[in-house]
Amino acid sequence: MPMLITAPSGLRILVEELPHTHSVSLGCFVSTGARHEPTPLGGVAHFIEHMCFKGTTHFPTARLISERIEGVGGILNASTSHESTIYWGKVADAHFDRLLGLIADLVCRPLFDLRELEKERRVIIEEIRGIQDIPDDWIYDLLHEAMWGVQPLGRDIAGTIETVSAMSGSAIIGFWQRHYSLANLVVSVAGNVRAEAVIPAVEAAFAGFSQGSIAEAPPTAPALAGPNLVLRPRDTEQGHFCIGFPGLPYTDPDRREMQVLDTILGGGMSSRLFQALREDHGLAYNVGSYHTEYSDAGMWVIYASVEPEALRDALTMSMDILRTIARDGITDDELQLVKEQVKGGILLSLEDTWSVASRNGAHQLRYGTVVTVEKVVAEVEAVTAAGVLRVAQRLIKPTSMHLAVIGPYNDDDRRDLEQMLRSGW
Repeated sequence: MPMLITAPSGLRILVEELPHTHSVSLGCFVSTGARHEPTPLGGVAHFIEHMCFKGTTHFPTARLISERIEGVGGILNASTSHESTIYWGKVADAHFDRLLGLIADLVCRPLFDLRELEKERRVIIEEIRGIQDIPDDWIYDLLHEAMWGVQPLGRDIAGTIETVSAMSGSAIIGFWQRHYSLANLVVSVAGNVRAEAVIPAVEAAFAGFSQGSIAEAPPTAPALAGPNLVLRPRDTEQGHFCIGFPGLPYTDPDRREMQVLDTILGGGMSSRLFQALREDHGLAYNVGSYHTEYSDAGMWVIYASVEPEALRDALTMSMDILRTIARDGITDDELQLVKEQVKGGILLSLEDTWSVASRNGAHQLRYGTVVTVEKVVAEVEAVTAAGVLRVAQRLIKPTSMHLAVIGPYNDDDRRDLEQMLRSGW
């Protein structure tokens, strides 16, 4: 378990000593993401993430930033989600001070040079256009739109070409000033370090930064009524589809049953979807499912890519599997197999220093504490077949179903799919 210290400034610091490793990973978790953005500033959190890498007080160019870590064989990266932004790196343990100093500068002291901002605006616009050229990426954004509509969960995290083009430098800086503060930060460190050395070093690196206040995101409105279809005709070699249902928030008491249900449905080569669509019928190479949790909502997604002519068969088969699992539940053999699969995956993930630092930081943001592995394993062990059936029946409903499709389809296909959704249950 990591050591947690809340500094007098309000900064939360997590340190997990892993003396058997030769590396150290550090992540700065900012509890601000796309859900915190007003509609005219859609994409601003992602824009800020980009700008932090364009120059800081001590590393005024993007090249100096990248060379600082890559020059010693390390990894430096960042990501923006709906509820957080993460800046992280991994280096050999001898270079911890180098990594700490750089990430603190990225988060606390970006330059926001207006010339670089205009360059990056063009880069992000091309990034948005690029997503629409990759159907197996774009399909997930379309499903968000189909399920959540115009609210933040329904928008692309990168924003739109219109919002990114319109937002001013002052608006971007203002959003950073309001949301980037010690009250909204968690710094998580894991690796071959000593906590008594790391904690004062982190406090010093972030000293003088704004204390601020905790950022609050607007509540998520209920998902749009289903069944609902979003189809984008494209001259592609494959048909891509996602079936989605509103899922569970990360505080829901049924989240372990949800985890088991999702794994049985589409979590690997032994899952029902993979065995049916790929192994038994050869309809798809890429097929599976996942569940995304938010603070007050969730999203359960089934996805596949198929030959265009196989779309209807693949959808019919997927819906049959969903109906069966909602009617009959799962077998005892499936339950035991998946319990071991879930537990094994958790334990294997703890062998990498960034996986440990990432888990600790994400838990601290979500739950206000780091949930022990032993507690998670005990919760998974306590899952019953009856509990999984209850959650399946809670979620798998025709009025909750949303479908996103990309491929070489026309208006006749659209009408056919809409009829299929209305009558397929």
